[in-house]
Amino acid sequence: MAIIARLQALLGPSAPERGYIPVEGGRPSPSRKVFGIHLTKADIRLHFLCLFFGLGTSVWGYNIGVLSSVLVHPGWTDLLNNPTPPQKGTVTGIYYVGTWLGYVFISRPLSDSLGRRYAAMCGTAMLCVGAAIQASCVGAGAFAAMVAGRAICGAGVAIVSTSVPLYQSEISPAKERGRFVAMNHVGFVVGLAVGLWVGYGMTFWTGPTGDYYGWRISILLQLIPALTFAFGLSFAPESPRWLVEKGRVAQATSILHYLREGSFTPSEVEDEVTSMLSGVDENYRPGWRALFLEAPLFARLWRASLLHFMAQMCGAAAMKYYLPTLLKALGIGRRLALMAGAIEVTLKIGCSVLEMLVVDQWGRRLTLIIGCAAMATAMMFNGTLPLLYPDNGSRVADAVCVVFIFVYAFGYSLGFGPAAWLYGSEIFPTSARARGLNFSASAGSVGSIIVAQVWPVGIATFGSNIYFFFMGVNLVCIPIIYLFYPETKGRSLENMDELFGEVRAPAHRRAENGEDAESSGGVVSG
Repeated sequence: MAIIARLQALLGPSAPERGYIPVEGGRPSPSRKVFGIHLTKADIRLHFLCLFFGLGTSVWGYNIGVLSSVLVHPGWTDLLNNPTPPQKGTVTGIYYVGTWLGYVFISRPLSDSLGRRYAAMCGTAMLCVGAAIQASCVGAGAFAAMVAGRAICGAGVAIVSTSVPLYQSEISPAKERGRFVAMNHVGFVVGLAVGLWVGYGMTFWTGPTGDYYGWRISILLQLIPALTFAFGLSFAPESPRWLVEKGRVAQATSILHYLREGSFTPSEVEDEVTSMLSGVDENYRPGWRALFLEAPLFARLWRASLLHFMAQMCGAAAMKYYLPTLLKALGIGRRLALMAGAIEVTLKIGCSVLEMLVVDQWGRRLTLIIGCAAMATAMMFNGTLPLLYPDNGSRVADAVCVVFIFVYAFGYSLGFGPAAWLYGSEIFPTSARARGLNFSASAGSVGSIIVAQVWPVGIATFGSNIYFFFMGVNLVCIPIIYLFYPETKGRSLENMDELFGEVRAPAHRRAENGEDAESSGGVVSG
């Protein structure tokens, strides 16, 4: 009971009666000194909550990271009778089919009806079921079971991967939102690194027992953070913006006071609640058609969708899944390839933390452009050097290729990795945020499916020339971002209308409600 009470104290209220009661007066409360840094109560609570929600995305990262080692594990390859590249592509790609279905049909209804917390809980449960199916596959039906388990995991990931940044975005102050939402990507990369290190560790478990249990246990280990996350969600406060949309204003106000204590005065918190209320139209809930037919919503939708699509078409999915295979092609042994892949992703954690620290200063556009330039450079070198030194003719060239794989990781972690989720979670109005983010994320799943199918076949058919295709994709992304993506740093979620146009009910609905039937204002960058 003492542990539960401590969790409640750290994570905050989930009902008004457990909420922070604002103290009268205009001055924030004193800060605390943590590791030599002065932090307010709000700073501590927001960092703890957003890092805790990053635990959910770490399960997503682990799920991806561990598969890269499973694909080259002798026990798994023997069970599936040495699967062909198209079969490996199916095991990888079906995961993204599951995510696409989850984004379009499951995640949005759960996030809007149950809230961000309980949606994440449902997604975590699906992840656990999918992992159990994969780890238990045997015999002639092993391939089918693996595919089914991957699809279920994909659907679960769709729910977790959208509910987490939605929550982080909706509880964060405007000027620090980038840092808090970037914790979503930090959690993902930590999980990815742990998955790769576990896969590397399993290479030391040899013999019939290791071949049979090694890859299965590595898949099942994700249940530990998944169940921890699901348990902790019960004690986290719900998103104030979701509560306002549901008419639970008193509870939302209580939670927001708790999340702003020490950093904002009570009157500033009340102003934020008023701003939330102004952004909610109780008589209008835009559906799927509205996302495409209403200019202010479509201006947001195509940008967020294209950003997620570009984030996968830049080659990220291939690097995540096939990195050990790529390193083996450079003449590196399986164990060393897995270790190098784990080191690469571990370094990515530092890059993701760097993005977390600079995204609110540099802005979304600049970090995206720098990231694309770094990835294009890496793809150019990894395409050129194998042509100049075929058949691993130069150890120096092979080493340079490995270095530029790390450069690619830096570019992705600085740009598309966190920014695609950050941008998509902040530009939509509250009434359409879950629907808009889920649809745009589904575009990323389409890109992942394409890359997962193209990469193993392309690398076998065209060799290193396939890198030039992805180099071109990254180069094309730079002018697209510069020309069509307005900067969002420092803006409150309710002020995005100034960039994309005001979202209001259609004229006939406003007329029925006795409102002015003139079209909405705002700048529509459609």
